[in-house]
Amino acid sequence: MASALIEKYLRLNKLPHIWCPGCGIGQIINGTVRAIDKAGFDQDKTVVVSGIGCSSRASGYMNFDTLHTMHGRALAFATGIKLAKPELNVVVIMGDGDCAAIGGNHFIHACRRNLDVTALVINNQIYGMTGGQYSPTTPVDSLATTAPYGDVEPGFDLCGVAQAAGSTFVGRVAPVRMPELVNTIAKALQHKGLSFVEAVSQCPVYYGRMNRLGGPVQMLKLQKEITIPVAQAQRDPEGAKGRLLTGVLYESERPAYEELYGKVRLKAHWKAGEHV
Repeated sequence: MASALIEKYLRLNKLPHIWCPGCGIGQIINGTVRAIDKAGFDQDKTVVVSGIGCSSRASGYMNFDTLHTMHGRALAFATGIKLAKPELNVVVIMGDGDCAAIGGNHFIHACRRNLDVTALVINNQIYGMTGGQYSPTTPVDSLATTAPYGDVEPGFDLCGVAQAAGSTFVGRVAPVRMPELVNTIAKALQHKGLSFVEAVSQCPVYYGRMNRLGGPVQMLKLQKEITIPVAQAQRDPEGAKGRLLTGVLYESERPAYEELYGKVRLKAHWKAGEHV
């Protein structure tokens, strides 16, 4: 990251960060900061909200107004912020367990409401901070501390869940494809409505080591093999089989929740005679 961006968008007094060497979270936050800058957001009118977990430590390093909230509750806090101050840009950073397990109910209802926030889920397919337990996105047969003989539960397709629940922007990115990551997150930030972006991340210390996938370099090579940009997949449908699509996967328009909520509040005030 360029020194100007580091000095502007990161809290230098909080560095160095706690993430393990080779972890993808730092790369994804790097891209997110670049995307915020590209989107032209006013730093003083942007709020970053996170829950609990490796990914959620990001808010502590980012130089915005930030909330480091309870496990699974980041979207609930973000809802309150957006309804109280709809003019603010709200970015929510979660991990796969934070979003899809304990926070699953908040996740689907934020999508259903189409709240105008950007929800970035960093998916490393495991609970890294608390010891390597399997998460709602851990693939079948993968090893974890709580699945020493292999996970038998199919993992969530987070992008599929978001779209089915009502999100009006759905994207997937990977740090091995950094230009696409920056562009996709920038588009998500500028979209009006619930923007959901899944960031596929490597976890070499827990997931990689336990499943014998090699170190960070090997995991990034694998990440490149299993992902394919949407445009490339359209040109080569055969080569896209069995691979994760990256980029903008879905986009539509409908009124954002806070706009509809504001109209209801206005009606209530008129009925109560508060317009006088």
